[in-house]
Amino acid sequence: MTVIGVIGGGQLARMMIGPAIELGIELRVLAESADSSARDRATAIGDFRDIDTVLRFAEGVDVITFDHEHVPAEVLDALVAAGVAVRPDPSALAIAQDKIAMRRVLDELGHPVPDWGVAEDSGQVAEFLARHGGRIIAKTPRGGYDGKGVAVVTDPAQISEWLSEGPVLLEELVDFSRELAQLVARRPAGDTAVWPVVETTQSDGVCSEVILPAPTADDRVLEVAADIGRRIANDLGVTGVLAVELFETTDGRLLVNELAMRPHNSGHVTIEGSVTSQFEQHLRAVADFPLGSTESRHPWAVMINVFGSMSIDRYARVGEFADVKLHNYGKKPRAGRKVGHVTATGNDAADTVYRARAVAEIFRADI
Repeated sequence: MTVIGVIGGGQLARMMIGPAIELGIELRVLAESADSSARDRATAIGDFRDIDTVLRFAEGVDVITFDHEHVPAEVLDALVAAGVAVRPDPSALAIAQDKIAMRRVLDELGHPVPDWGVAEDSGQVAEFLARHGGRIIAKTPRGGYDGKGVAVVTDPAQISEWLSEGPVLLEELVDFSRELAQLVARRPAGDTAVWPVVETTQSDGVCSEVILPAPTADDRVLEVAADIGRRIANDLGVTGVLAVELFETTDGRLLVNELAMRPHNSGHVTIEGSVTSQFEQHLRAVADFPLGSTESRHPWAVMINVFGSMSIDRYARVGEFADVKLHNYGKKPRAGRKVGHVTATGNDAADTVYRARAVAEIFRADI
């Protein structure tokens, strides 16, 4: 039996459990705490930043993969030195861990990205602002997610604290019509499979809604997005699922915003929406199994995140929307916390969106 170890016990690891059972894979999880989302497969609880803890966890596994991208380079290097297969490879993961490195590498490889720069002092921020109409995006190179570590800047003083801690990534404020995400899976030898590009909606910097496939996406958009995803996966040597977040500009171009080298929030919709979900596909890829079909099972699928609380007491209120699927991450309620998602599928886009939103609203509450 293939044994896969997942570093990180969040909802992504939790959603790998079912597909692992179906594929005959033994899944082991290094969780951060006893109440982590993936606690049912938490064979170890400890600090993913501690080399000894991670090496002990890796004993007896065939492959190590990840629920998040925050494992330090020295820990990844220790795994490789111990002869453990790490997928995605540390050299690829390092690019996803550092936004400045990500921009630099994508630019050098010729992938379409927003105009960008690096600032180490307020003067460099002021120069970049002057070249881009006085309003730009600033990002901390490491650690930011779900809207954290990202700011719209009009004055260098707004990010003085970030600058005091090191270089900051600066980007033009892209005039985009919508945000898209292209998921691609890649095996170690280079075989790839792509899903149709999805449209994502952000709320306060956090993904709130995903539609599969992206509405009004013509063949050109579908082909260009898929090509960008495949080329990045191959150029960086990614193994597993890669999510490429994209801006579709008002003049019809696609620009790469962010990369994630793991299952991604934009891919949760594939659980009900696709023949092979991103979680099954990720396990197939890192285990070097044949990749599954990425065809859609329904004309439309819509996923909406639930924040704060997903109380089981409210399940009875779903009523007429019983065909909408509920995914509860088993997290303690907390204001703003992503605690689950709902997914609706159907033949009509507007009706599918309506049913998904109606069920998500049932769980909406002030915490």
